[in-house]
Amino acid sequence: MLEIVVAGGWLMVPILACSIIAAAIIIERFVNLRRKRVLPAGILERVRQWAAQRELDRQHIEQLRRSSALGRVLAAALVNRRREREVIKDAVQDTGRHVVHELERFLNTLGTIAGITPLLGLLGTVIGMIQVFSAIMIHGVGDPNELAGGISQALITTAAGLTVAIPSYFFYRYFRGLVRSYVVEMEQQALELLHTIELKRPQAAG
Repeated sequence: MLEIVVAGGWLMVPILACSIIAAAIIIERFVNLRRKRVLPAGILERVRQWAAQRELDRQHIEQLRRSSALGRVLAAALVNRRREREVIKDAVQDTGRHVVHELERFLNTLGTIAGITPLLGLLGTVIGMIQVFSAIMIHGVGDPNELAGGISQALITTAAGLTVAIPSYFFYRYFRGLVRSYVVEMEQQALELLHTIELKRPQAAG
């Protein structure tokens, strides 16, 4: 393996660096985008239980905010629950934008790696082929085996770039889709909470 890396030339260094960064991002996102971390089960029911028991105080709302991404969105609605519906929606949307930004953290970097590593590989191949044809111009065809070996070395960077780019692009698309599905569920639960708040208002007024 080390011989292949050395044979690929200096462009293997940024490709290897991209592979390490991509692997770190993929592992980090797998850990932080687990469903139980973003959308814990039963959190909306817990909020409704607090409301029924008149326990929606600052301490419980702060506990909810710190619990998860969904908790932050629901807490934004609860903090403004005595205001107009439009104010509550604006607060939920503002918080939701911040939450989505955190859920998509490092994904742009992963997508960039998926885009540039094939180009780095192609650049390495082009440089390698230029060197091969320059040697042919100077020394002639010579030994065909050596020529074939030079071409194979020139193609190493392309193979390495694609090896990094393909899984990076796959996980980039996977995580983007996962975040979108989480956002849809958070919006649904936030709307359910808004509906519950509106139903409670006539009772509170009465």
